[in-house]
Amino acid sequence: MPLHLTKVAFGATSLDHLDERLRQRGAEGPVFLTTRYLPKRHEEIVGTPGGSLYWIIKHTLVARSPILGFGEAEGGRVAIHIDPALVLTEGRPKRAHQGWRYLEAGDAPADLGAGMVAGDVMPTALLAKLSALGLV
Repeated sequence: MPLHLTKVAFGATSLDHLDERLRQRGAEGPVFLTTRYLPKRHEEIVGTPGGSLYWIIKHTLVARSPILGFGEAEGGRVAIHIDPALVLTEGRPKRAHQGWRYLEAGDAPADLGAGMVAGDVMPTALLAKLSALGLV
C-alpha cells in the first residue's frame, strides 16, 4: 500500500483555481514543489503503486496529484515532482497545516469515478461545515 502526502493548496481559492494553476505550470515544464528535507519515508511514497500528494482547500481534502519522484532543487532543497493533472477525490475534512504531512493509504479518500454525478458524494462545502460543527 502506498504512502501519501497532504499539503494545503496555499493561495488556491477553489478546486478550479488549483487545477488552472497546475495546468499552467505543466505547460511551462515539469511541475514540482520544493521542501527543505527529503521525507524519511520517501521510498514508500514512490514505490509500486506510487503515492500521491493530496490537496487541502478550505479544510477539506479535495483532489490528488500523483507523485512522480523526488529530486534536487535550487539552494539545496528537495523537489517533489508531481503530475499536473488533478484526480478528484471524495471530500474529506482535514485540518490545515504547514508544509506536508504523511497520509496512510487506508486513510486516503476514494477517487471520484468518471461516471459519478453531483449528489453521489456530499458537497465539500457542506462537508466542511458539518465537520466544523463536529457532526462528521
